[in-house]
Amino acid sequence: MSPNRLRTTLTALCLAASFVAAIAVPPASAHGPRSSAGAGPAVLPAPLAEVREALSKYADPLVAIRDGYFSTLGCVLYPEGGMGVHFLNPALIGPTPDPFKPQILVYEPDRAGRLHLVAAEWFVPLATGIAERPTIFGQPFDGPMEGHEPLMPRELHHYDLHVWLWKDNPKGAFNAINQEVTCPGYAYRLMEAPPPIVAHR
Repeated sequence: MSPNRLRTTLTALCLAASFVAAIAVPPASAHGPRSSAGAGPAVLPAPLAEVREALSKYADPLVAIRDGYFSTLGCVLYPEGGMGVHFLNPALIGPTPDPFKPQILVYEPDRAGRLHLVAAEWFVPLATGIAERPTIFGQPFDGPMEGHEPLMPRELHHYDLHVWLWKDNPKGAFNAINQEVTCPGYAYRLMEAPPPIVAHR
């Protein structure tokens, strides 16, 4: 997929999702913001703790929307756990990951439909021209893999790395799937299978 087609595909996806996100975010409570970031892991290395603090403003998903993150709507689940609802910012996509600018924010809906910030994801498509597997926080990315259908075109081959900054993950902060994520009562629950790994050409 060419860079221009990649940008067009992601922009169209996000513009469509922005309308859905605007109507899907529950009304604000009279007692506080729409969502609050959890404490997350009790102990994080200093670089991760710094990133968590910097990104905690996105506990309110409307702040994320104003900064260019748009909901992909589906709450992604796997047989062994889940990921949640991904908010993608196409303006941040490039070949070099920035610790303070994740391309994706991940939210978990509660039974009332409110979204809670649980993770950040760094996402690097092969179409950006990246030459080799990226790393961040000393951690190599997962992939390269196909796009996550049905929320992403299969042809969108990419690397990604989830970091569970606001919710404990029993299998570790960098494990893509969290067995504690279930999306209870959420209307757009999507059961997926891990996308196939592809060659980095």
